[in-house]
Amino acid sequence: MLPTQLWANTRRSIFTASLPKNHENPLGLPLNNTRVPPQIPRRGPISGGLPAKRKIPNVKHVVLVSSCKGGVGKSTVATNLAVSLSLLPQRLRVGILDLDVFGPSIPTLMGLKNVEEPGLTQAGALIPITNHGIPTMSMAYLLPPASQPSSSPTPNSDSEPPTNEDTPVVWRGLMVQKAVQQLLFQTDWSAAISQNTSPGLDILVIDLPPGTGDIPLSVGQLVDVDSTIIITTPDILSLSDVRRGVAMFRKLEIPLTGLVINNAYFICPNCSERHYLFGGNPNDERNMFAKGVKAMGMGGDKIVGELPLVVDVGRGGEKGVPYALSGRGVLGETDAGKIWQEVMKTIAERIWGELRARTVK
Repeated sequence: MLPTQLWANTRRSIFTASLPKNHENPLGLPLNNTRVPPQIPRRGPISGGLPAKRKIPNVKHVVLVSSCKGGVGKSTVATNLAVSLSLLPQRLRVGILDLDVFGPSIPTLMGLKNVEEPGLTQAGALIPITNHGIPTMSMAYLLPPASQPSSSPTPNSDSEPPTNEDTPVVWRGLMVQKAVQQLLFQTDWSAAISQNTSPGLDILVIDLPPGTGDIPLSVGQLVDVDSTIIITTPDILSLSDVRRGVAMFRKLEIPLTGLVINNAYFICPNCSERHYLFGGNPNDERNMFAKGVKAMGMGGDKIVGELPLVVDVGRGGEKGVPYALSGRGVLGETDAGKIWQEVMKTIAERIWGELRARTVK
């Protein structure tokens, strides 16, 4: 095990502006010459084309959660999906990998803000950090707290001190790609499940950043993915980005389980009717949103869930307790809350069913 102080110094040093850019090891992990490092995808006669997709060590199945559009609740759905999968009768071992390098949200949603940096195994791999029974890994765990600029006004007594969430990652594409590869292939998921006789995870949920840039492209080219769900809100603007994302996943031949519509409708507590606040009713064929979903081949049974707007879902995320945990069997739970729980459970069952079917094949 690398001494704690040495690892802390290494972690802090890689984010200093004066450090020469180490494009091959941006996370500053100890080198292990016995392990073949992942290669950056390149085309051309010299490289021989793209490397073959491979499994993530100690992970049986990989599920991607993508939105292609920011601000639609992707990370919230990813967190609650991981919890819901772990609560299925099969007692699956589930983890979350936060690959939103520039805007990580998983530490906040899982109640892991300002935790100590992750430990290292003897081989130099990252050890996931666990809360609510779910092991997690995120770029945010590796960032030092942001320093207070000398030119900034003096903070008042009510303001919180800077945290690692305030530290920006200012990297170009090559550094980001290598960091993503290290998070993918140099995280030891078996180290977080030591209490189980069978090492590793049954399912790893990967929270992708919005868009179709370097990170989702790298994952799609390097990792053997078993399932992908796309998160959208029921409006045309979000759907326009989803269309591009769906096209990317199909081009990369990544399995698409289907579409999850977040904040699909609001249930009035007085009349108990569904109100489609964004105007996108996927069940109304005259609706422009429904037509757009059908046009890209994601209608019908490809809509795996419609999650209603529930205030406590957001509140739970702010407190670091996923609603799939905090909202279970709560006295006085609203009708919308009960529906939300059932829909999330249905999404988890759908994904697990497809994963088992792929295993049988």
